[in-house]
Amino acid sequence: MSHIDNIPSTPGKFKMDKSPYIHHRLRWHSSIAKLTFWSFIFLGLILVFFFRSPSTVPSSTSPSSDLSRRSLRTNSWGGPTWEKRVKSSAKIRSRNGISVLVTGAAGFVGTHVSAALKRRGDGVLGLDNFNDYYDPSLKRARQALLERTGVFIVEGDINDVALLKKLFDVVQFTHVMHLAAQAGVRYAMENPSSYVHSNIAGLVSVLEVCKSVNPQPAIVWASSSSVYGLNTKVPFSEKDRTDQPASLYAATKKAGEEIAHTYNHIYGLSLTGLRFFTVYGPWGRPDMAYFFFTRDILKGKSIPIFEAANHGTVARDFTYVDDIVKGCLAALDTAEKSTGSGGKKKGAAQLRVFNLGNTSPVPVSDLVSILERLLKVKAKRLIMKLPRNGDVQFTHANISSAQRELGYKPTTDLQTGLKKFVRWYLSYYGLGKKSAQ
Repeated sequence: MSHIDNIPSTPGKFKMDKSPYIHHRLRWHSSIAKLTFWSFIFLGLILVFFFRSPSTVPSSTSPSSDLSRRSLRTNSWGGPTWEKRVKSSAKIRSRNGISVLVTGAAGFVGTHVSAALKRRGDGVLGLDNFNDYYDPSLKRARQALLERTGVFIVEGDINDVALLKKLFDVVQFTHVMHLAAQAGVRYAMENPSSYVHSNIAGLVSVLEVCKSVNPQPAIVWASSSSVYGLNTKVPFSEKDRTDQPASLYAATKKAGEEIAHTYNHIYGLSLTGLRFFTVYGPWGRPDMAYFFFTRDILKGKSIPIFEAANHGTVARDFTYVDDIVKGCLAALDTAEKSTGSGGKKKGAAQLRVFNLGNTSPVPVSDLVSILERLLKVKAKRLIMKLPRNGDVQFTHANISSAQRELGYKPTTDLQTGLKKFVRWYLSYYGLGKKSAQ
């Protein structure tokens, strides 16, 4: 990623008038020139960001392609047939059920949460733009899985305010589970604007619509354990500082928490942020280490295992997706109603943030050893220094608050969870045949 350098000052190359008046005028004109220059640059970036949208979406693009490939890609929507599908999917079928709009429903966690809500009789409507940050065919397979359970996923972008308003016109959602986001720590170095587009602008779009509808829904949304950044105090507690992000992804999630506070304070929206810790399991994301380690071990390729300075261990608080889902549903069930009406706050509203982790950090090298046993293949390990690309040395969740307030209790250890993942992986990809492609 290239950076715009500051224009260097070179005062030694010409002789300046020593007069204070002339000096003051030169400095003043220089400041005006710089201000004008940067104003044009900033305006240009805004125009590019907001008005650049492709007429077609490439079926295969390089990972470094720009925001255009994941900007507003809303397909045609509306009409009696479409509205009928929306209403049917969102219809509550249990006595005390809720009606939930799940953004990012074709994503990893979104699919599992949507299926769990539907199983217990809640009304569920999905929203996803099916971008190609990773293989869209996996998202389409998840979509097909949810279709079989009765969950309809509207194809559209969370920045499409007209679509969001239409969905709330058709269905009076009691809750929003906002999981749509640009994921990944390292990819932010290649395509930073996509993180601003999804994680900041997208969140604001959702909150803007939610604040204006009547009644306002309660909102549960996905923050991230990445907000702890360079924090060295372990385990990470919700009370710890989160002002030292180690990646742009983390910074956008931290910004999201501050934005949530603002909308809660001004508009009375009930908001609960969930800081997920390294979620894994069946139907997972191909950009996650456990996933591509499995793929590369089966292909006989070397896998990078990072170590910190002085041969320090890199460890993660791996959390199985079913445990995360339980936390998400508990957050929905304990969410209080928003207090605003017509965009105006009527009283104090609930504002919460919880860690959802496993509380048992495991060295990445141990993760590889478990995969080797499950796959019955020896991994080709390539030990490398931890790069300065946003990755942190360890994560470790303090979940006492979630235990107390949500009844959250993770039950799946890494050995058990990876066994379930490998079983799914081999079934989905066909014993490595598809994974070798």
